[in-house]
Amino acid sequence: MSSEFDLIRRYFEQPARDVRPGDRRARRVSLGIGDDAALLRPSAGMELAVSTDLLLEGRHFRAGADARKLGHKALAVNLSDMAAMGAAPRWATLALALPAVDEAWLGEFTKGFFALAARFGVELIGGDTTRAAAPGPAPGSIVICVTILGEVPTGLALFRAGARLGDDVWVSGELGGAALALAQPGSAAAARRLDEPEPRVELGERLRGFASAAIDVSDGFAQDLGHILERSGAGAVVEYELLPRSADVKEIQDEKLQARLVLCGGDDYELVFTAPQANRAELAALASDLKLALSRVGSVQSGEARLQVLDARGRPMPVGRGFDHFAP
Repeated sequence: MSSEFDLIRRYFEQPARDVRPGDRRARRVSLGIGDDAALLRPSAGMELAVSTDLLLEGRHFRAGADARKLGHKALAVNLSDMAAMGAAPRWATLALALPAVDEAWLGEFTKGFFALAARFGVELIGGDTTRAAAPGPAPGSIVICVTILGEVPTGLALFRAGARLGDDVWVSGELGGAALALAQPGSAAAARRLDEPEPRVELGERLRGFASAAIDVSDGFAQDLGHILERSGAGAVVEYELLPRSADVKEIQDEKLQARLVLCGGDDYELVFTAPQANRAELAALASDLKLALSRVGSVQSGEARLQVLDARGRPMPVGRGFDHFAP
């Protein structure tokens, strides 16, 4: 049976050895995998952004989930946090608790993880592996914990607390697709949105200086926009008909279900952001440049930190709760 250190050498050190002389990643890491801690060299004039996400089998992904796709998603959700801060992702650590050593699973998982890491220039610099124990003879569940570190120019990070009266509310891409994959399995496009989300890293970096506040849609559009409003001490009005949704979500005849998916469905990993009205032309040009839809869906209002969603006739709509990590 392979030891912990055999697994690390076989599956997690290889990308570090592949860094060629002169590669920009090689200049940022003084010491990577193989010691008690990594040593990093942040760029001059940059602040570090750090985020951690935990994925638990049976809570955040199904037992038997495709290992390669899971490796992709484990990193993607962290990349999305960097995007929401306007930070460029640089380094990551990975901790795994596994019920048993499954080298075929590890091989596929790391393929998905490192393929996405290579796209965004992220280097794995450390982590941990252990056995997932459980009471009695039954094995434990898989637990995946990724910590990501990024850089953002000093003073230019995006925050949740920056929305101001009169700002527009924007959202990237489409909403509801990932939640559709859970509510009505069968759509290949929806399954891809759930299993292999596309983090909006470049958008986040390009929003520096244009957006006043930002957050990623992990727990549902309404709930996550609500975090911006709470931190900014402002309200907002959003027009439901302006919210972007994919073709398969639009086809849902049950209007209440469609609204729940669009407003409350999690795992979209799009960016919701606010921006001054004066920046509309620049944001339209950015959408064209990135070939990514950016939809203006509402505005920031004065008053209590509350979101009001209006239907096509201008009537307030009920807004449910998004994902709750501690709900039964």
